Amino acid sequence: MSDNTNNDVSYVRTEFLEPSEPPMAVGGPVKWIKDNLFSSWFNSILTVIALYFIIRIAVGVYPWFANSVWGTDGLAACREILDGATGACFSILQERWNQMLFGFYPSEEYWRPIVGLILLAVAAAPVLFWTLPRQLLYFTGIYPFLAYWLVYGGSIWFPILLLVALCLSYLAYARFVKSSFVGAIAVFIIAFSVLMLNPLGGLLSLVSFVATQLSQLLGGGDVTVDLIIGDRRLSDLMPLFGYLQGWLDGSFLGLALPEVTTRDVGGFMLNMILGTICVSLSIPLGIVLALGRQSNLPVIKGFCVIFIEFIRGVPLITLLFVANVMLAYFFPAESNPDLILRVIIMITMFSAAYIAEVIRGGLAALPRGQYEAGDSLGLDYPQSMRLIILPQALKISIPGIVNVAVGLFKDTTLVSVISMFDLVGIIRGPILGSTQWTGIYWEVFGFAALLFFVVCYGISQYSQWLERQLATDHR
Repeated sequence: MSDNTNNDVSYVRTEFLEPSEPPMAVGGPVKWIKDNLFSSWFNSILTVIALYFIIRIAVGVYPWFANSVWGTDGLAACREILDGATGACFSILQERWNQMLFGFYPSEEYWRPIVGLILLAVAAAPVLFWTLPRQLLYFTGIYPFLAYWLVYGGSIWFPILLLVALCLSYLAYARFVKSSFVGAIAVFIIAFSVLMLNPLGGLLSLVSFVATQLSQLLGGGDVTVDLIIGDRRLSDLMPLFGYLQGWLDGSFLGLALPEVTTRDVGGFMLNMILGTICVSLSIPLGIVLALGRQSNLPVIKGFCVIFIEFIRGVPLITLLFVANVMLAYFFPAESNPDLILRVIIMITMFSAAYIAEVIRGGLAALPRGQYEAGDSLGLDYPQSMRLIILPQALKISIPGIVNVAVGLFKDTTLVSVISMFDLVGIIRGPILGSTQWTGIYWEVFGFAALLFFVVCYGISQYSQWLERQLATDHR
């Protein structure tokens, strides 16, 4: 009886069969071609015409690449080898690649900008990908000072003292003079102006200023503090500090690199420096200008409107000439700002004006209820902008900001008109100006186009990925 009962148990499948592949007509490459290239008679005609031109171009360009010449010392040798045939003379890339990438940078120091580029990727990673540990942002804050030391050399103590002075400036502003506009200006003047002329003296002056503010808070008097170190006053020790400054400028502990002048920094490296710095500075400045243009204070709104409209109404090449000729007159006579600093200021102002209009469009696209939501939650203006308004406005503005960033990176080639040897300046000057390579154009400018395409295409792909990650409207 029990045996019959056990044999009567029905069979139940415990594993499922693997799904079959869809037919070729409804899936895979055939479906993609049908949906994207031959979805209608009009698209089919356009596809056939496009394929025709692509094939014609490929057939015409192939011999130019197939017969390319390498290893010669000049264009005449390339033509002699080709003997009338069509072919590229890539020997110029083999011989002058270092100038096109690094300008006149010393060849034995190429490792410095290469390391700086690698560290740039590490520093930018936590900003671009928010899933990474937030502790990496500390390195992002340190990177600008480290990159300056790697590229331009000198003693590492200068960027270290500059970083310390900026940190002390922030602490002094937050603790002592947060409500004092004049005090805030004094802090930043000491940090940026005095420190650039004498790092150690500027740092000590900043310490003295903080002590003075503290004395005023405790005693209520308008006094000036002369710090006492041991049994000596600070003013009596300034000659010793000057000697110490000269000692720190040396190769103490081997932490000094050979100095490189700005004129030696060129090639595509200069385009990368200008593009990275100017984009990084113009985005926050553009946000401030966009918010200032919507301000209810007539002075702030008027200044932002005049600034934006004036900068947008002037060509960038005009601003570069101003940076080259006139901008130095606005600095103190003893400061002697470098040309690359003046160019960075002008390009940043130019791109910030356009980014401000892009962000203003994002702010205008938000419904009024988003602003009222912050008021209903009891948030003040900075909190409402930081937590509610700006995250949504910046998400809307991503395509416009990326468009400005890509255009700005390509516009860095205009610095060649003011005698800066960027990639285009190197090609037009030392390379095409040499007798052995006179008359060669396609190879060098094609290589330049390839470099710019790789960077701009990478920026575009990142922006599309970011838009997909932030597309939370209909999830």
